Amino acid sequence: MSLYPKSANLLIEQLAKLPGVGKATAQRLAFFILKSDQKENIALASAIKEIKENIRFCFECGIMSELEICNICTDQNRDGNIICVVEEPQDIFSFERTNSFKGKYHVLGGVLSPLDGVGPDDLNLDNLYKRVVSEMEVILATNPSVEGDTTCLYLSKKLEELGVNVTRLARGLPVGSDLEYMDELTLVRAMEGRTSV
Repeated sequence: MSLYPKSANLLIEQLAKLPGVGKATAQRLAFFILKSDQKENIALASAIKEIKENIRFCFECGIMSELEICNICTDQNRDGNIICVVEEPQDIFSFERTNSFKGKYHVLGGVLSPLDGVGPDDLNLDNLYKRVVSEMEVILATNPSVEGDTTCLYLSKKLEELGVNVTRLARGLPVGSDLEYMDELTLVRAMEGRTSV
C-alpha cells in the first residue's frame, strides 16, 4: 500500500514510464510539479497536448514536422542526390546541429532486430526505395551496434541492386580521446577505416 494519495501515485506511475526515469526520479518530478506554480503546470500540460496534436512525421522522410512535408524535404538548396538514412527522427537533429550536411534524410523508424521481432516490413523501407534513383548516394548512418550493423548490411545489398552508391559513416577514435582508454572494437574499426594523410 502506498503512502501517497491516489492522484500522486497516478502521476508517479505515468512519469516512471518515460525513458530514463525510474521510480525515484518520477517521485521527485511529481513533487516538483506539485510544488510548482499552477501556471507552470498548465503550460507543461498544454505543451504536451500541443505536441501530440500538431506534430506528425514528414510523409517523405519521416522527421518530426508540423507540416505534411517538412522544411528539409522542400528546401531547394539541399542536394536531392544524397540521402542520409538514420534510425530515428531525433538522429537528424544531431546532423543538423553541425550545419555540415546539405543533402536530404530518411528515417527508418528503428533497426532490424530478429530477436525483438523487427523485420524489414516493420521499417520505413518502401518509401526509401521509392525515393532513390540510380547513381544517387545513400549514406547509411545507423548506430554502431549489432542491430545497426545488420540493418546497414541488409540495406547496402538492397540499395546496390537499385544502382545506388552506398556509403557509411566513418567510425573510429573520438577527437580528444586517448588510445589507452579505447575499447578493442573501436580500435579495430579505426584501424580498418584508416585514411591517407
